[in-house]
Amino acid sequence: MKIGNVEINNNVFLAPMAGVTDLPFRLICMSMDCGMVYTEMVSGKGLYYGDKKTEELLKIEEEEKPVAIQIFGSDPDVMARAAYLLNDRENIILDINMGCPAPKIIKNGDGSALMKNPQLAGAVIKAVVRESVKPVTVKIRKGWDENHVNAVEMAKMIEDSGGQAVTVHGRTREQFYSGKADWDIIREVKKSVKIPVIGNGDVFSVDDAIELLKHTNCDGVMIGRGSQGNPWLFKRIHHYIQTGEVIPGPDLREKIDLIKKHLKLVVDIKGEYIAIREMRKHIAWYMKGYKNTAQLRNTINHITSQEGMVNLLEEYYQSAIDL
Repeated sequence: MKIGNVEINNNVFLAPMAGVTDLPFRLICMSMDCGMVYTEMVSGKGLYYGDKKTEELLKIEEEEKPVAIQIFGSDPDVMARAAYLLNDRENIILDINMGCPAPKIIKNGDGSALMKNPQLAGAVIKAVVRESVKPVTVKIRKGWDENHVNAVEMAKMIEDSGGQAVTVHGRTREQFYSGKADWDIIREVKKSVKIPVIGNGDVFSVDDAIELLKHTNCDGVMIGRGSQGNPWLFKRIHHYIQTGEVIPGPDLREKIDLIKKHLKLVVDIKGEYIAIREMRKHIAWYMKGYKNTAQLRNTINHITSQEGMVNLLEEYYQSAIDL
């Protein structure tokens, strides 16, 4: 799959997710044959003003490449400056967020609010393309709501403005993450543009990914919530695309071992205090569907050390295999 002048050998990508796709999680997903990882979305204004917290989001390790940095904002001049400041970073793609539905993003006219203002969205893209030495891509939604479905028009505008690929999440802003993703709109976008189209929405299994690719004829698959607690999904989808064979998902032992690896990464990068608190949600995702996980989650929420968390996970494993 080629995006601009960049060749990507594996078309199964990790979606940018605020509070989720930090450096440790990206490293985990890349170790599971993810084709490209995206950072959490980075504020164009934060880059423009040299915000310290923004800088933390931009750290890239060799082991997680290839990486796309995603930026958000609606001021063309600010976004152009942000793009310029990222030219010496180690990402291979610069992505613009025009799909985030969060109220705090929308109220500033950013994220999916730009789908209501295609003219401004085009100005933002042109400004970023002008300053970026890397291919610029854009992530959009189906539309603002069912009465304003304009993904096809937006995709054409993105192509005309110099965007090198478009990712389409098959939900409107008003849906947030509820209901069902509309893959038909992704297919319509694919028919309407020559740049690569990446499909996003409701990919939770190997079958989902293959069905999305077949239904839409899109060039790649982007996985968001389906990867939470299940980074094996990248390996399983990529393996199927390569061989036609479905490999089994992980057993409990593999899950526990990966949680411990994930935990250690977060401790090493962010320190124990932050790591313990951030890993609580990840462990809940990893352990979803197993017996007595409500009790496990409750206990984990009171643990304050890496050792305590590891011991509890091993105790849970022992009790599970003794059943």
